[in-house]
Amino acid sequence: MVMVYFKHGELHEIHSVKPNSLSSKKQMADIDSEPLNASTKFVDDVKAKMRQPPYNCTDCNDIDPATSQIGELADGMLLYAIALNRTLASGILNPTGDHVAHFAQGSFEGFTGTVTINQNFTRQPTFLVYGLDSNDQQIVLMKITEQLNNTDTSLPTSVIWSHHGGSPPLNRPVCDYDGSACPPSFAETYLAITLIAIFVPIAIVIVALVLFLRYRRLKEERLNELWKIPFNSLLKSNTKNTALSSRSLRSTATTSTRKTIDSKKDTHRHFFYVLGEDPVAARLHTARPVLTKADCAVIRKMKSTEHDNLCEFVGLSTDGPDFLSVWKYCSRGSLKDVIEKGTMQMDWFFKYSLIRDICEAIHFLHHSSFGAHGWLSSKSCLIDERWKIKVTFFGLDAIKRKEVREQRDYLWLAPEHIRDPLSEPTKMGDIYSFAIICSEVLTKKSAWDLENQNYDIDELIYKLKRGGRSPIRPSLNTEEDQNSSIFVLVKDCWSEEPEQRPSCDQVKSFIKDLNDKKKIQARMKELTEEKKKSDILLYRMLPKQVAEKLKLGQSVEPEVFECATLFFSDVVSFTTLASRCTPLQVIGILNDLYTLFDATIEEHDVYKVETIGDGYLCASGLPQRNGNEHAKEIAEMSFELLKGIKEFRIPHLPNEKVQIRIGIHTGSVVTGVVGITMPRYCLFGDTVNTASRMESNGKPGRIHISTDTMKFLTEVIGGYKTEPRGEVIVKGKGVVETHWLLTPEEQQQSNS
Repeated sequence: MVMVYFKHGELHEIHSVKPNSLSSKKQMADIDSEPLNASTKFVDDVKAKMRQPPYNCTDCNDIDPATSQIGELADGMLLYAIALNRTLASGILNPTGDHVAHFAQGSFEGFTGTVTINQNFTRQPTFLVYGLDSNDQQIVLMKITEQLNNTDTSLPTSVIWSHHGGSPPLNRPVCDYDGSACPPSFAETYLAITLIAIFVPIAIVIVALVLFLRYRRLKEERLNELWKIPFNSLLKSNTKNTALSSRSLRSTATTSTRKTIDSKKDTHRHFFYVLGEDPVAARLHTARPVLTKADCAVIRKMKSTEHDNLCEFVGLSTDGPDFLSVWKYCSRGSLKDVIEKGTMQMDWFFKYSLIRDICEAIHFLHHSSFGAHGWLSSKSCLIDERWKIKVTFFGLDAIKRKEVREQRDYLWLAPEHIRDPLSEPTKMGDIYSFAIICSEVLTKKSAWDLENQNYDIDELIYKLKRGGRSPIRPSLNTEEDQNSSIFVLVKDCWSEEPEQRPSCDQVKSFIKDLNDKKKIQARMKELTEEKKKSDILLYRMLPKQVAEKLKLGQSVEPEVFECATLFFSDVVSFTTLASRCTPLQVIGILNDLYTLFDATIEEHDVYKVETIGDGYLCASGLPQRNGNEHAKEIAEMSFELLKGIKEFRIPHLPNEKVQIRIGIHTGSVVTGVVGITMPRYCLFGDTVNTASRMESNGKPGRIHISTDTMKFLTEVIGGYKTEPRGEVIVKGKGVVETHWLLTPEEQQQSNS
């Protein structure tokens, strides 16, 4: 028997159901005896035996009918055998049919499955309920057996009706067969609850939104009151007929504030007031813009903005005769004022600090909601009492759009904005203005230094507007030693093309690196100064060109000078003088004396070779050749030494006069450096010996010269007078004719 069930409402669709989808909508119950799967092998064995002797049924075409009941026959024979064995086992020797039937009750596994004999001596049947799964494969849903006591169902209903939600279908549709008995829907049953659940949250959201908007509006109004400044609250420090008496006004401000605010004079654009207890500066605006909600939001943002390099915004005064923006007072005025006064000493570190502060302010503005400044100039860079830059007049775009620029304001305006005054402010325009301010700081002159130019401001603005490949720019000439990198930065910042100007981030990074480089340069400068000192000391010991070669590790080859003039001198009776002094006093005398000599040498082209005790050797014409000037330089130096020695006094022997002998000779000399650990620049040749003999054979206070020197001074150079001394016996030379070189004083005495 086959039964097919459908859900309510689908009966009329039976003709359109596809065969493959039937399994999802039907359930089949097939009642049959348990299959002979257990006796399949036994049946196959019987069929094989029938084809064997003694049956020999090899030509039987169809033996299935013969074997169709072979399982039941075998189970019957097996049942009889089991019952008989049980009867005999019970002790009955001659069992009857009743005895065997009695012992046949029970169960055993037969060839056709489990065989159960009930109390009626009949076999109890087993029923299997089959169904189809989702793949239309047969499955056993239920196994029903009638046991000796009752009937048992082995599978639950949920398994049998798994394709129908786990429960059997209704015997009558919910809405009846004509749909008139349908129960009310959830919405119909719970209409009031549904409406409340929908509209109450919506009402709550609407009320919350209204309250939030009202709270925000009240908050904005409250914050707007913070930047709205009544005009009558702005008081002059010297006002008497006001709500506050002059006494109370003076009591609210400090003495320093009162002095600075009193010293400030109002201009056509800026006014100075006292607001409460604080001095403030007010900027006059020519236009009265209508402030929108967005503008008010910007102003509130300005009021809450704090930055080390931005001037504190106090608020706006809109109810008075003038439209004023009020800012915190900076006692030192604007950067423009400080530069134009010219009284401030500005070293590199101070200039760097000002430039860095301006850059920090621009960097903050460019990375905030305020954006570009648009009106950046040295006038908008204020300086507080700590000499820190405070940039003012930022934000306020609604006011700036209506503001009319003065002619001098164009000195800081980028060329692209001069050509299009109505264009919106740009960050690249601020970078150009920053460069102009830097030029003022570096040169310590006003913007463009118009006072010292051959053009006026009208012509300058015309040239800026015209532009070109080589546009006009401020001069960066300065007499001070400054880092050249800053000038490169300034020139990049005022490039004619905005795209070629660096961004504020790049400028800030460059200035930061510039400070590091400046520290390195300062250290290098110190090292250079120390090196200079070392070089000066080295050059006093060795000629400069010789010292340079030795520093490079090069060898100094001996050099021949064809013509040079050597100078020898010693102190007359120095041994006797030294015997009257202590060793420290002797050293002091020689130090003072040679200091006088060294100072005299510095004024002439003469090289000091060495000093040995009281002996002093110097030369001209070497190591640096000077043509024929060597004899003249030595002669002039000798005159000054003799003149200076007359005024030389010994501190502990004030009445003792010091005299020197001088010997000079001109000739060829060979020079060279001797030694490695302590190298010395030495002179070699007969000229050295002859000059030494001129000194040793001379007289106190006289200049003894050789014939070669005499001819050089009188014939080659001219202008000098000599006096023959006669023949002198010179060691190693024999008899030599020498001369006296007359000093200017000696020449006057001889003429008189």
